[in-house]
Amino acid sequence: MALSFRFPFLSARTARADTPLRAEPLLGAALVLLTVLVALKDWAPATGAGFGAALMVPPVILLLALRLRGRRLNFVWVALALTVALWARGGDWTAPVLAGLGSAAFIGAFFCALATLRAAAETSTAIRACGRYLAAQPPGRRYLALTMGGQAFSVLLNYGSIALLGSLAVASSEREPDPEIRFHRTRRMLLAVQRAFVSVLPWSPLSFAVAITGGLLPGAPYSATLGPALVTGAIIAGTGWAMDQIFKPKLSRTPARHQPEGGLSALLPLALLLALLGVPVWLLHDTFEVRVVGAVLLVVPLLAVGWVMLQEGARGAARRGRQFTTRELPRYRPELTLLMMAGYIGTAGAGLLAPHVAGFAPWIAALPGPLILGALVWFIPVTGQLGMNPILGVTLLFPLLPTPEAMGVSPVALFVAITAGWCISGITSPFTATTLLTGNFAGKSALHVGLKWNGAYAAVTGVLLTLWAVGFGLWS
Repeated sequence: MALSFRFPFLSARTARADTPLRAEPLLGAALVLLTVLVALKDWAPATGAGFGAALMVPPVILLLALRLRGRRLNFVWVALALTVALWARGGDWTAPVLAGLGSAAFIGAFFCALATLRAAAETSTAIRACGRYLAAQPPGRRYLALTMGGQAFSVLLNYGSIALLGSLAVASSEREPDPEIRFHRTRRMLLAVQRAFVSVLPWSPLSFAVAITGGLLPGAPYSATLGPALVTGAIIAGTGWAMDQIFKPKLSRTPARHQPEGGLSALLPLALLLALLGVPVWLLHDTFEVRVVGAVLLVVPLLAVGWVMLQEGARGAARRGRQFTTRELPRYRPELTLLMMAGYIGTAGAGLLAPHVAGFAPWIAALPGPLILGALVWFIPVTGQLGMNPILGVTLLFPLLPTPEAMGVSPVALFVAITAGWCISGITSPFTATTLLTGNFAGKSALHVGLKWNGAYAAVTGVLLTLWAVGFGLWS
């Protein structure tokens, strides 16, 4: 049975792979140009590409918004109202606007670059075979297999990992005739996939948590944050596995055991892809001292092109490239609009709020550093329950904070606290892609997945991550 994992980023609505996609060459070309300009900002800053990328945002948003309807346009209207408010305030209103446009440009380009890798993976039989092997593991090691394998998939495919492994998990569970066993198996497998994805957010160079938080903290380079971020990821993944083992459901009968098809060799293509991604990114980052996100923007599309050429040859890759640019990228219209506008509103909105909250900065700076770190761990999950995207929450909060030095904490400790909170929001907020997609596969609401399925896990993990962030802050 052929399984498609072409799922929208945030809407949690399935999209059939054979559904014809409308060609939008102008929007596709604009998104490609935006991505190139953002990449050039890191690799050739003297060219003024960063300013050009910022200027590309309004026409890109206009093209994206032309076919949006209803609530999906809300963020665009908020961004316009915010811009008018900055202009009406007077003074140097262009500075926060350009900063917001720069943030939106980066987020849009980063999303488009990651989408190239997802597009290449969608037609890879080796990747699908690897996912089937993980989903077919026996109960004793299935959660751990999906956690570890899901981490690797999440690095490569971002939210596409939940779509792929989630669809395979549901297909595997549907073969179980007993409804009680089928329910528990589906729930445990989907939670393993979701928590595996969340556990890579603090350290994967392809995650928005790393890209955005690292961009806001120039004093916390990727090489300095990787070690403590891996500890954050280990806490998230390890706590999930431990609680799954401790609180196993009591079944009325023992489920039948099935040996998975294939063997460990099914995992080799995934390991090779990780090496082909990680090694060049690290070498470019270390050799040329370019930001790790700058290396990602160069390596990921090149890797995707090479992967498609291996699948279909040069002529097929050219055809797929045209298809991707004119049809597949425009398909992400709602997601791109939401994410880019969240970055703009957070960054530009901070410029509007800064004069009104400046008086609070000395109060915040007077608080003990560990208390600030502990509060930051919980800020994003709380705002996530109120409907605030983590990108919006972080970009809005960060410019309002005193410098790390003024707060008595290191930039790396601040990075650890913010990304830890980002992860908790990813498993609890009913407005994030992880809970929406997981709920879609489970036939449950995102609120049910976020608070009922993950409530106790989030509480335990949140306490552990708070202790870790505070302890690291005291030690560093």
